[in-house]
Amino acid sequence: MGIIWLVPVAAGLIAIIFALLMVRDVLNRDPGSEKMQEIGGIILEGAMAFLKRQYSTIAMLSLGVAVVVAALVGLLRGAEGIPDMTPWGIAWRTGVAFLAGAFCSSISGFIGMYISVKSNVRCAAAAQKGGLKEAIAVALRGGSVSGFLIVALSLLGVTVMFYAFGGATRPDIAPFLIVGFGFGASFVALFAQLGGGIYTKAADMGADLVGKVEAGIPEDDPRNAAVIADLVGDNVGDCAGRGADLFESTAAENIGAMILGVAVFAITKNPAWILFPLVVRAFGLIASLIGILAVKGKENENPMNALNRGYFVAIALSIVGMFFGIKFMLDNMWLFAAGVVGILTSVVIVYVTQYYTEPQYRPVQSIAKASRTGPATNMVAGCAVGFETTLATAVIIGVSLLLSYWMGSMTGIAGGGAFGTAVATMGMLMTCSYVLAMDTFGPITDNANGIIEMAGVGGKVRAVTDKLDAVGNTTKALTKGYAMVSAGLAAFLLFQAYLEKVGFLKYGEEFLAGKKTYDIVNIARPEVFIGAMLAVMLVFLFSSMAIRAVGNTASKIIEEVRRQFRADPGIMKGTSKPDYARAVDITARAGIKEMMAPGILAVGTPVAIGVIFRFIPGYDAAMAVAAVLMVGTIGGIMMASFMNNAGGAWDNAKKLIESGEYKDENGNVLGKGTPTHAAAVVGDTVGDPFKDTAGPSLHVLVKLLSTITLVLAPLFI
Repeated sequence: MGIIWLVPVAAGLIAIIFALLMVRDVLNRDPGSEKMQEIGGIILEGAMAFLKRQYSTIAMLSLGVAVVVAALVGLLRGAEGIPDMTPWGIAWRTGVAFLAGAFCSSISGFIGMYISVKSNVRCAAAAQKGGLKEAIAVALRGGSVSGFLIVALSLLGVTVMFYAFGGATRPDIAPFLIVGFGFGASFVALFAQLGGGIYTKAADMGADLVGKVEAGIPEDDPRNAAVIADLVGDNVGDCAGRGADLFESTAAENIGAMILGVAVFAITKNPAWILFPLVVRAFGLIASLIGILAVKGKENENPMNALNRGYFVAIALSIVGMFFGIKFMLDNMWLFAAGVVGILTSVVIVYVTQYYTEPQYRPVQSIAKASRTGPATNMVAGCAVGFETTLATAVIIGVSLLLSYWMGSMTGIAGGGAFGTAVATMGMLMTCSYVLAMDTFGPITDNANGIIEMAGVGGKVRAVTDKLDAVGNTTKALTKGYAMVSAGLAAFLLFQAYLEKVGFLKYGEEFLAGKKTYDIVNIARPEVFIGAMLAVMLVFLFSSMAIRAVGNTASKIIEEVRRQFRADPGIMKGTSKPDYARAVDITARAGIKEMMAPGILAVGTPVAIGVIFRFIPGYDAAMAVAAVLMVGTIGGIMMASFMNNAGGAWDNAKKLIESGEYKDENGNVLGKGTPTHAAAVVGDTVGDPFKDTAGPSLHVLVKLLSTITLVLAPLFI
């Protein structure tokens, strides 16, 4: 394997050094006035308190699950005809890999969130003293810490585990032993995204409904007891939660692509097919790093234009990196074409998401128009927009898979079609660190806007942070679309990897030699139909539980804000301060409690289905679980598309009305304080748990189905 292994290690270390340099750059900047620093300190304290409580809970769950998974695998079976692949040999490696994945996911999200919170006050200060250009630089550099740490730790983690578990001598076996790393990352991501999403949207709903609608005060008014909880939630949901989501995406998809490479290795005996996913991820890191450095904001332009310039630099360099990776490792230009399909898919989904969520386009404007006649028509219009987006999602994923599979098939190599889809998925995720930096840009600018308002700064400074906040909403929506489509491409990849692992466990060396395969799921069998039906049920029930959890938690914070207004009239007069800490604590405790039930449902359902069919004579449990994985993925992606885009469109319809630029046919401004605005706030409130809790959590659910079935495949055979 020569020096190939040095490429991912070197790129991972470079990315970590870059992230540390960004940390130093951000922390050395002006933290603003004493008032700004005080508000920033309160946000940091609340965010760290929640994360410590949340990750303590996740750590205990992870330890328990690692032991249970290792025990289950150890009591079952190894691989036929491979003496060193004993059940307990697989078991302890699976447990260790699970804990390593869980730890890396947790630490990357935690550090990224910490720097995000430190960046918000500095972004606010930059907007006040340096203007738009400086504020963009602070927000993007603060966001890049999270993006590069997450992808670098994912890459290094998979690489280290691969070689630690014998990748140098048996590269065809090691990928099957490290699937626990992806499962550990998925497990943490599910609870991080759920808990953070429940927290942030419950606090947001409480602040909006009691503050904006009932009390008639601005969004981030310091008189609102829920406002700090809302600002804290932006970080624990959009930074730590989304970071954990994309960490597990990159880890699971690297491992899945390596497993598909095993089938080609069986014929060619060239380990480059297995190592290629690590190398192309390394090239993507370097391309994204240069893209970040290329962003130079200008005072009189839309900040999104500056971010797009950097993104297209990263895209162009990713194509170059893909070319060299294919040329020198696989030497097949059909696979380069498949990789370009994946890279371009990421560009297409960015523009489609912008169309459905940005105020200047028809979908958002239609919701704003519907708000004139009240909340009911606003809701109908938003639902219609959300359902409409599933067409674009299905077409984009379908065309990408079709093209990449065909291009892979044109290589003439057995298993080339499936590997072509893997290359496309890896291509799409090459710019993951840049996209994640843009995602974290959102909560940083949102917090900066809130800090400016709470500190009583207005005028031109508020105009700058308002503009950044609007762009931040778009970047967060783009990341959700990116994560959703990448989940769709990855799901096919991981479905193929699941079939590969079942074949490996059933046939051992005969499978590795290409003599036997397991590649058929018979839809005429009853266990396949039942598994598919239960998978779709899981998507709907999980969404229901996640949304209900937000509602239950929001009720508690709404009651608390109302109680404080009643108990202390001085709050509304501005003569006394609300009890922010109590609102933060109530939201945190309720959020962590509410995340447990949907999380356990997601982990337990595929396992239960497989176990039940395994012990019913005459049924193929592995095939039933394959149906759960395949159809659950399709249902989850479509539901996530509806929720993410409907929620984003509702949010920006509200912001369009709040901007004061929206008018009726007679030229009357329909802004804050009007019935039209009140209707838009209601729509946004409904969309909040869609786009920031249930929708993003479905991305994790889809990939969790893949990783848990990969790890527990021995249980179903």
